[in-house]
Amino acid sequence: MHFSLNKKAALISFVATVVCVVISFYGSRKLQNFDPALIAYLFGTLFALFGGIYRYCVWLQRPPTWLYFKRTWQLVFNGRFFVHAWTLITDAIKNLLFQQFIYPRGKKRWIAHFMLASGCMAAFAITIPLTLGWINFTLDPSTALDPGMTKLYNANFFGFKVMSFQLGSALAFFIFHALTWCSWLVIAGAVIFLVRRLTNAGLIASQTFEGDLLPLILLIIISVTGLGLNFSYAFMKGIAYDFMSVTHAISVILFLVWIPFGKFFHIIQRPAQIGAHIYRREGEKKGMAVCPHTGKEFTSQLHVDDLKRVTRELGFDFTLEDGSSHLDYSPEGKRSLLAKAHLKARQENGKLFG
Repeated sequence: MHFSLNKKAALISFVATVVCVVISFYGSRKLQNFDPALIAYLFGTLFALFGGIYRYCVWLQRPPTWLYFKRTWQLVFNGRFFVHAWTLITDAIKNLLFQQFIYPRGKKRWIAHFMLASGCMAAFAITIPLTLGWINFTLDPSTALDPGMTKLYNANFFGFKVMSFQLGSALAFFIFHALTWCSWLVIAGAVIFLVRRLTNAGLIASQTFEGDLLPLILLIIISVTGLGLNFSYAFMKGIAYDFMSVTHAISVILFLVWIPFGKFFHIIQRPAQIGAHIYRREGEKKGMAVCPHTGKEFTSQLHVDDLKRVTRELGFDFTLEDGSSHLDYSPEGKRSLLAKAHLKARQENGKLFG
């Protein structure tokens, strides 16, 4: 397989990775708040960052994707910025936070998808800042040396204290076990999907191990070993902790490395769907295209015009003899014209069948 490095995407990815390292260095107060035990996770995170940005940039350079991307931001800043900003926020809440787009495919699938997505997003929000040293917890020095006082912990962000909470309180329990709740959500969602993929005949026939089963297996291993670390520390006096920590680290790093190359990449692509919604709505307001054959509206005229532009950039010419374009017709109209062309050809050949 031929591979050529996309220099523009590589440069952007490299700069973003260096910026992340610099922010991590100073955000952890020159590594003062960085946990050396997380060094392997750090390299995995940086690789995922570089690979994810590289693939995203390559994806954006495709003519159709770039046109959608560029047109979306043109529409956002066309004088109705606050309206579009509100659309971006509400769409993000509905489709990214609550995964509403999956609900029409089935309630059970939505529940599984919601648990899987919520668990992963919450885990990312917790572990990435911890890995980069942006967040750390310290014992409050004013209570540390006095045995009669309730111990306080400080939560710090970029070295600045954000809040304090009592050790042993409900808030402390929730904070220190946040990843436990994430693990249970991920396990529940992943198991539902894994059972479906192992029992649905249609999925069995079309799925691949690396594309469909491996992501779910990795997520389950990460979550189970993460729970195992907590269980070993709290109830088993550290028995099997080393095995769990190594297995957990390997699975997490594989997950991070796999993000830019496998099915996990759709996590990065999904927000672009919000821009497509704005494009569709604004296109409908500007006017609809009417199929010359059926006489019915089928999409926005903006979409048809942009489609003509992209196909010309890709070297395809759909111009007809009368100066119109094949792209002016709706899918229904194209199918009807194709059927008529086949009928005409058979009539001219003298055979309707055979």
